[in-house]
Amino acid sequence: MPRPAVNVAVRAARSAGNIILRYMNRIDGLNVVEKQRMDFASEVDRLAEAEIVKELKRAYPTHGFLAEESGAIGKGPLTWVIDPLDGTHNYLRGIPHFSVSIALLDKGEPVYAVVFDPLRDELFTASKGDGAYLNDRRIRVAKRENLGGAMIATGFPYRQRSHLDAQLDMTRALLGQAEDIRRSGSAALDLAYVAAGRYDGFFEIGLKPWDMAAGVLLVREAGGRYCDFAGRDGIPESGNIVAGNLNVAQAMVDAISANATPRLLMA
Repeated sequence: MPRPAVNVAVRAARSAGNIILRYMNRIDGLNVVEKQRMDFASEVDRLAEAEIVKELKRAYPTHGFLAEESGAIGKGPLTWVIDPLDGTHNYLRGIPHFSVSIALLDKGEPVYAVVFDPLRDELFTASKGDGAYLNDRRIRVAKRENLGGAMIATGFPYRQRSHLDAQLDMTRALLGQAEDIRRSGSAALDLAYVAAGRYDGFFEIGLKPWDMAAGVLLVREAGGRYCDFAGRDGIPESGNIVAGNLNVAQAMVDAISANATPRLLMA
């Protein structure tokens, strides 16, 4: 049975999803700003985020918040980490692949997670110690034993183009063993798909906390592992992340660490 905090987060995610869908037919008229080079946000991101914060604050007025658009609000051991529209680039181009991501961190560790795909009405939820679910059905990571035949997801982050050569080397090394690599444009959904066994693994350079906080808990509660490129477990401060089942995650770390720069491994 979902915990009360998950129910609140689900309600907030669905409210944000309604806003996102409401504006889909008006994308050409949206006010869009470039926060930094190739990093865009729309008024939908801000409206959805405001709706999430409002719902969560109503239930938990003393909690802190870390949201993609508004930054840090308040302080405390319990912090909600929010990405109101993960996959903004897809959304602004009418590509039907994006999500709402909400996680609660207790002293930096994710304890509750919700990733919601409003187009497919797919709701991924997890509570620490209680497993991971897709629309109330228990999910597990795939059982693949190595990279042979694996389907891996990744992203090519616009904030980290200085690492492009290293990322291409890592991609080449993984493609030498895996079946294929997908780049879908929503890290939160990629991680949710790993938890559900749709992807065998995921890696990316330089993610922000709101990109991965909910997704990594889904992976762990589905029986998987997440770590940095050097194999150190936990949410990496660098944002350089690997996720998958225990075997695939280790195989990815081995392939990536052999091709990553010392800067990426030490971050």
